[in-house]
Amino acid sequence: MWAYIVRRIIQGVIVLFIVTGVCFALTRLSSDPMAQYAGVQRMTEADRARMRERLGLDQPLAVQYVRWLGLALEGNLGQSLFSRQPVLKLIQERLPMTLILMITAEVVIVIVSVALGTLSAVKQYSWFDNLVTSFSFVGYSMPIFFIALMLMLIFAVKFKAWGLPYFPTGADIWDFKDPAAMAWHLVLPVSALVIIQTAAYSRYLRSSMLEVLSQDYIRAARARGLSFNQVLLKHALRNAALPFVTVLGLDVSFLLAGAIVTESIFAWPGMGRLFWEYAQRGDYPVVMGVLLLVSTAVIFFSIITDVAYTILDPRIRLS
Repeated sequence: MWAYIVRRIIQGVIVLFIVTGVCFALTRLSSDPMAQYAGVQRMTEADRARMRERLGLDQPLAVQYVRWLGLALEGNLGQSLFSRQPVLKLIQERLPMTLILMITAEVVIVIVSVALGTLSAVKQYSWFDNLVTSFSFVGYSMPIFFIALMLMLIFAVKFKAWGLPYFPTGADIWDFKDPAAMAWHLVLPVSALVIIQTAAYSRYLRSSMLEVLSQDYIRAARARGLSFNQVLLKHALRNAALPFVTVLGLDVSFLLAGAIVTESIFAWPGMGRLFWEYAQRGDYPVVMGVLLLVSTAVIFFSIITDVAYTILDPRIRLS
Protein backbone atom coordinates (compact mmCIF):
# COMPACT_ATOMS: atom_id res chain seq x y z
CA MET A 1 0.00 0.00 0.00
CA TRP A 2 2.65 2.51 1.04
CA ALA A 3 4.88 1.42 -1.81
CA TYR A 4 2.07 2.18 -4.23
CA ILE A 5 1.51 5.62 -2.69
CA VAL A 6 5.21 6.46 -2.94
CA ARG A 7 5.28 5.28 -6.55
CA ARG A 8 2.24 7.40 -7.40
CA ILE A 9 3.81 10.45 -5.73
CA ILE A 10 6.97 10.00 -7.80
CA GLN A 11 4.89 9.69 -10.96
CA GLY A 12 2.95 12.80 -9.96
CA VAL A 13 6.14 14.80 -9.46
CA ILE A 14 7.38 13.78 -12.92
CA VAL A 15 4.06 14.76 -14.48
CA LEU A 16 4.18 18.08 -12.63
CA PHE A 17 7.63 18.82 -14.06
CA ILE A 18 6.41 18.06 -17.58
CA VAL A 19 3.22 20.11 -17.25
CA THR A 20 4.93 23.14 -15.73
CA GLY A 21 7.73 22.94 -18.31
CA VAL A 22 5.31 22.93 -21.23
CA CYS A 23 3.17 25.70 -19.71
CA PHE A 24 6.26 27.80 -18.97
CA ALA A 25 7.44 27.51 -22.55
CA LEU A 26 4.01 28.34 -23.97
CA THR A 27 3.46 31.36 -21.73
CA ARG A 28 6.90 32.77 -22.47
CA LEU A 29 6.66 32.23 -26.22
CA SER A 30 3.13 33.66 -26.46
CA SER A 31 4.09 37.22 -25.43
CA ASP A 32 7.05 39.37 -24.50
CA PRO A 33 7.16 40.02 -20.73
CA MET A 34 8.92 43.32 -21.39
CA ALA A 35 5.74 44.67 -22.97
CA GLN A 36 4.08 44.74 -19.53
CA TYR A 37 6.39 47.45 -18.22
CA ALA A 38 5.17 51.02 -18.53
CA GLY A 39 7.41 53.26 -20.61
CA VAL A 40 9.30 50.36 -22.17
CA GLN A 41 8.63 51.82 -25.62
CA ARG A 42 10.51 54.99 -24.64
CA MET A 43 13.55 53.08 -23.41
CA THR A 44 16.72 52.89 -25.37
CA GLU A 45 18.02 49.56 -26.58
CA ALA A 46 20.69 49.65 -23.88
CA ASP A 47 18.07 50.19 -21.17
CA ARG A 48 15.97 47.32 -22.52
CA ALA A 49 19.01 45.05 -22.59
CA ARG A 50 19.85 45.90 -18.97
CA MET A 51 16.27 45.26 -17.89
CA ARG A 52 16.14 41.93 -19.71
CA GLU A 53 19.40 40.95 -18.03
CA ARG A 54 18.06 42.00 -14.61
CA LEU A 55 14.91 39.92 -15.14
CA GLY A 56 16.86 36.96 -16.51
CA LEU A 57 15.08 37.18 -19.86
CA ASP A 58 18.37 37.09 -21.75
CA GLN A 59 18.99 33.50 -20.64
CA PRO A 60 17.91 30.42 -22.66
CA LEU A 61 14.36 29.24 -22.00
CA ALA A 62 15.53 26.08 -20.22
CA VAL A 63 17.71 28.11 -17.87
CA GLN A 64 14.81 30.46 -17.12
CA TYR A 65 12.57 27.48 -16.32
CA VAL A 66 15.12 25.92 -13.95
CA ARG A 67 15.55 29.26 -12.23
CA TRP A 68 11.78 29.72 -11.88
CA LEU A 69 11.36 26.15 -10.61
CA GLY A 70 14.10 26.57 -8.02
CA LEU A 71 12.50 29.74 -6.68
CA ALA A 72 9.05 28.08 -6.72
CA LEU A 73 10.36 25.19 -4.59
CA GLU A 74 11.51 27.80 -2.09
CA GLY A 75 8.03 29.34 -2.03
CA ASN A 76 8.93 32.30 -4.23
CA LEU A 77 6.64 32.48 -7.28
CA GLY A 78 8.03 35.81 -8.43
CA GLN A 79 6.43 39.20 -8.80
CA SER A 80 3.58 40.27 -11.01
CA LEU A 81 4.72 42.29 -13.99
CA PHE A 82 1.50 44.30 -13.95
CA SER A 83 0.66 44.98 -10.30
CA ARG A 84 4.24 44.60 -8.98
CA GLN A 85 2.89 42.48 -6.11
CA PRO A 86 4.26 39.08 -5.09
CA VAL A 87 2.44 36.30 -6.92
CA LEU A 88 2.09 34.27 -3.73
CA LYS A 89 0.32 37.19 -2.06
CA LEU A 90 -2.13 37.52 -4.98
CA ILE A 91 -2.89 33.79 -4.83
CA GLN A 92 -3.31 33.81 -1.05
CA GLU A 93 -5.86 36.62 -1.36
CA ARG A 94 -7.93 34.82 -3.99
CA LEU A 95 -7.49 31.15 -3.00
CA PRO A 96 -10.01 31.19 -0.08
CA MET A 97 -12.74 32.52 -2.40
CA THR A 98 -12.08 29.76 -4.95
CA LEU A 99 -12.09 27.11 -2.21
CA ILE A 100 -15.42 28.41 -0.89
CA LEU A 101 -16.92 28.25 -4.37
CA MET A 102 -15.51 24.79 -5.21
CA ILE A 103 -16.26 23.13 -1.85
CA THR A 104 -19.81 24.49 -1.81
CA ALA A 105 -20.39 23.35 -5.39
CA GLU A 106 -18.82 19.93 -4.74
CA VAL A 107 -20.98 19.27 -1.66
CA VAL A 108 -24.16 20.20 -3.53
CA ILE A 109 -23.06 18.17 -6.59
CA VAL A 110 -22.47 15.01 -4.53
CA ILE A 111 -25.75 15.28 -2.64
CA VAL A 112 -27.87 16.00 -5.72
CA SER A 113 -26.07 13.44 -7.91
CA VAL A 114 -26.39 10.62 -5.38
CA ALA A 115 -30.07 11.39 -4.82
CA LEU A 116 -30.95 11.67 -8.53
CA GLY A 117 -28.82 8.72 -9.63
CA THR A 118 -30.07 6.40 -6.91
CA LEU A 119 -33.75 7.27 -7.37
CA SER A 120 -33.45 6.97 -11.15
CA ALA A 121 -32.04 3.46 -10.78
CA VAL A 122 -34.67 2.41 -8.25
CA LYS A 123 -37.48 3.90 -10.37
CA GLN A 124 -36.11 2.75 -13.70
CA TYR A 125 -38.17 3.80 -16.77
CA SER A 126 -40.58 5.82 -14.62
CA TRP A 127 -41.50 9.44 -15.36
CA PHE A 128 -38.92 10.52 -12.78
CA ASP A 129 -36.19 8.49 -14.49
CA ASN A 130 -37.13 9.93 -17.87
CA LEU A 131 -37.11 13.46 -16.45
CA VAL A 132 -33.65 13.01 -14.90
CA THR A 133 -32.35 11.44 -18.10
CA SER A 134 -33.61 14.38 -20.16
CA PHE A 135 -32.06 16.83 -17.70
CA SER A 136 -28.76 14.96 -17.87
CA PHE A 137 -28.61 15.01 -21.66
CA VAL A 138 -29.46 18.71 -21.84
CA GLY A 139 -27.09 19.71 -19.03
CA TYR A 140 -24.21 17.60 -20.28
CA SER A 141 -24.46 18.89 -23.85
CA MET A 142 -24.40 22.59 -22.94
CA PRO A 143 -21.12 24.46 -22.32
CA ILE A 144 -20.76 25.99 -18.91
CA PHE A 145 -20.44 29.54 -20.21
CA PHE A 146 -23.86 29.24 -21.89
CA ILE A 147 -25.52 27.95 -18.73
CA ALA A 148 -23.84 30.68 -16.67
CA LEU A 149 -25.03 33.38 -19.06
CA MET A 150 -28.58 31.99 -19.09
CA LEU A 151 -28.68 31.93 -15.29
CA MET A 152 -27.43 35.49 -15.23
CA LEU A 153 -29.99 36.59 -17.84
CA ILE A 154 -32.97 35.00 -16.07
CA PHE A 155 -32.24 35.29 -12.35
CA ALA A 156 -30.34 38.58 -12.41
CA VAL A 157 -31.35 40.71 -15.41
CA LYS A 158 -34.95 39.55 -15.93
CA PHE A 159 -35.78 39.23 -12.23
CA LYS A 160 -34.50 42.76 -11.66
CA ALA A 161 -36.55 44.08 -14.60
CA TRP A 162 -39.68 42.33 -13.26
CA GLY A 163 -39.21 43.81 -9.80
CA LEU A 164 -38.45 40.43 -8.20
CA PRO A 165 -35.61 39.66 -5.78
CA TYR A 166 -32.60 39.06 -8.02
CA PHE A 167 -29.19 37.53 -7.54
CA PRO A 168 -26.02 39.63 -7.89
CA THR A 169 -23.70 39.04 -10.85
CA GLY A 170 -20.52 40.59 -9.53
CA ALA A 171 -18.64 40.66 -6.26
CA ASP A 172 -15.47 41.82 -4.59
CA ILE A 173 -13.80 40.36 -1.56
CA TRP A 174 -14.84 43.31 0.57
CA ASP A 175 -18.49 42.79 -0.39
CA PHE A 176 -18.75 39.78 1.91
CA LYS A 177 -19.28 41.39 5.29
CA ASP A 178 -21.40 38.51 6.56
CA PRO A 179 -22.09 34.87 5.58
CA ALA A 180 -25.56 35.72 4.27
CA ALA A 181 -24.13 38.14 1.70
CA MET A 182 -21.59 35.55 0.57
CA ALA A 183 -24.27 32.84 0.29
CA TRP A 184 -26.43 35.17 -1.81
CA HIS A 185 -23.52 35.81 -4.19
CA LEU A 186 -22.75 32.07 -4.35
CA VAL A 187 -26.14 30.97 -5.66
CA LEU A 188 -25.63 31.61 -9.39
CA PRO A 189 -21.99 30.47 -9.80
CA VAL A 190 -22.63 27.33 -7.73
CA SER A 191 -25.78 26.59 -9.74
CA ALA A 192 -23.83 26.78 -13.01
CA LEU A 193 -21.25 24.27 -11.77
CA VAL A 194 -23.91 21.99 -10.23
CA ILE A 195 -25.97 21.77 -13.43
CA ILE A 196 -22.96 20.74 -15.53
CA GLN A 197 -21.48 18.24 -13.08
CA THR A 198 -24.73 16.73 -11.82
CA ALA A 199 -25.84 15.96 -15.36
CA ALA A 200 -22.85 13.64 -15.79
CA TYR A 201 -22.53 12.25 -12.26
CA SER A 202 -26.18 11.23 -11.94
CA ARG A 203 -25.88 9.15 -15.13
CA TYR A 204 -22.71 7.43 -13.91
CA LEU A 205 -24.29 6.55 -10.58
CA ARG A 206 -27.55 5.38 -12.19
CA SER A 207 -25.72 2.96 -14.51
CA SER A 208 -23.54 1.66 -11.71
CA MET A 209 -26.51 1.27 -9.36
CA LEU A 210 -28.51 -0.69 -11.95
CA GLU A 211 -25.60 -3.08 -12.42
CA VAL A 212 -25.18 -3.58 -8.67
CA LEU A 213 -28.91 -4.11 -8.02
CA SER A 214 -28.91 -7.03 -10.46
CA GLN A 215 -26.13 -8.90 -8.63
CA ASP A 216 -26.76 -12.14 -6.73
CA TYR A 217 -25.52 -10.82 -3.38
CA ILE A 218 -28.25 -8.16 -3.44
CA ARG A 219 -30.88 -10.87 -3.87
CA ALA A 220 -29.22 -12.87 -1.10
CA ALA A 221 -29.33 -9.87 1.24
CA ARG A 222 -33.04 -9.44 0.56
CA ALA A 223 -33.57 -13.17 1.13
CA ARG A 224 -31.97 -12.85 4.59
CA GLY A 225 -34.77 -10.50 5.56
CA LEU A 226 -33.05 -7.14 5.16
CA SER A 227 -35.32 -4.31 4.12
CA PHE A 228 -34.91 -2.71 0.73
CA ASN A 229 -33.58 0.51 2.27
CA GLN A 230 -30.96 -1.43 4.24
CA VAL A 231 -29.83 -3.29 1.12
CA LEU A 232 -29.81 -0.10 -0.91
CA LEU A 233 -27.80 2.02 1.51
CA LYS A 234 -25.52 -0.58 3.09
CA HIS A 235 -24.71 -2.83 0.14
CA ALA A 236 -25.78 -1.40 -3.20
CA LEU A 237 -24.82 2.24 -2.79
CA ARG A 238 -21.38 1.51 -1.38
CA ASN A 239 -20.46 -0.76 -4.26
CA ALA A 240 -22.07 1.45 -6.87
CA ALA A 241 -20.14 4.47 -5.57
CA LEU A 242 -16.75 3.11 -6.67
CA PRO A 243 -16.89 4.30 -10.31
CA PHE A 244 -18.65 7.45 -9.10
CA VAL A 245 -15.71 8.28 -6.83
CA THR A 246 -13.36 7.60 -9.74
CA VAL A 247 -15.07 10.19 -11.91
CA LEU A 248 -15.45 12.58 -8.98
CA GLY A 249 -11.75 12.53 -8.13
CA LEU A 250 -10.46 12.72 -11.69
CA ASP A 251 -12.91 15.47 -12.61
CA VAL A 252 -11.31 17.99 -10.27
CA SER A 253 -9.49 19.45 -13.26
CA PHE A 254 -12.83 19.98 -15.05
CA LEU A 255 -14.29 21.63 -11.97
CA LEU A 256 -11.27 23.94 -11.75
CA ALA A 257 -11.58 24.81 -15.42
CA GLY A 258 -15.29 25.41 -14.95
CA ALA A 259 -14.50 27.61 -11.96
CA ILE A 260 -12.25 29.77 -14.15
CA VAL A 261 -15.09 30.36 -16.62
CA THR A 262 -17.70 30.76 -13.89
CA GLU A 263 -15.61 33.18 -11.84
CA SER A 264 -14.89 35.25 -14.94
CA ILE A 265 -18.57 35.48 -15.95
CA PHE A 266 -19.92 36.18 -12.47
CA ALA A 267 -16.89 38.30 -11.47
CA TRP A 268 -16.28 36.05 -8.48
CA PRO A 269 -13.03 37.23 -6.83
CA GLY A 270 -11.23 33.89 -6.92
CA MET A 271 -8.20 32.38 -8.61
CA GLY A 272 -10.09 31.73 -11.84
CA ARG A 273 -10.80 35.43 -12.25
CA LEU A 274 -7.19 36.21 -11.25
CA PHE A 275 -5.88 33.81 -13.89
CA TRP A 276 -8.12 35.24 -16.61
CA GLU A 277 -7.31 38.87 -15.82
CA TYR A 278 -3.54 38.39 -15.74
CA ALA A 279 -3.46 35.95 -18.67
CA GLN A 280 -5.00 38.65 -20.85
CA ARG A 281 -2.14 40.94 -19.85
CA GLY A 282 0.50 38.30 -20.57
CA ASP A 283 1.63 38.37 -16.93
CA TYR A 284 3.42 35.03 -16.97
CA PRO A 285 4.54 34.94 -13.29
CA VAL A 286 0.90 35.05 -12.11
CA VAL A 287 -0.22 32.62 -14.82
CA MET A 288 2.50 30.14 -13.91
CA GLY A 289 1.77 30.48 -10.20
CA VAL A 290 -1.91 29.62 -10.71
CA LEU A 291 -1.08 26.78 -13.14
CA LEU A 292 1.40 25.31 -10.65
CA LEU A 293 -1.19 25.32 -7.88
CA VAL A 294 -3.94 23.87 -10.10
CA SER A 295 -1.65 21.14 -11.51
CA THR A 296 -0.54 20.16 -8.02
CA ALA A 297 -4.18 19.97 -6.88
CA VAL A 298 -5.17 17.76 -9.84
CA ILE A 299 -2.30 15.33 -9.21
CA PHE A 300 -3.01 15.28 -5.47
CA PHE A 301 -6.69 14.45 -5.95
CA SER A 302 -5.77 11.79 -8.50
CA ILE A 303 -3.64 10.03 -5.88
CA ILE A 304 -6.36 10.45 -3.24
CA THR A 305 -8.87 8.88 -5.65
CA ASP A 306 -6.69 5.82 -6.18
CA VAL A 307 -6.20 5.35 -2.44
CA ALA A 308 -9.95 5.78 -1.81
CA TYR A 309 -10.57 2.59 -3.81
CA THR A 310 -9.38 0.46 -0.92
CA ILE A 311 -11.72 2.21 1.50
CA LEU A 312 -14.81 1.65 -0.64
CA ASP A 313 -13.90 -1.81 -1.87
CA PRO A 314 -11.60 -3.92 0.39
CA ARG A 315 -11.27 -6.47 -2.44
CA ILE A 316 -8.93 -4.08 -4.22
CA ARG A 317 -5.32 -4.53 -3.20
CA LEU A 318 -2.69 -2.07 -4.37
CA SER A 319 0.76 -3.54 -4.68
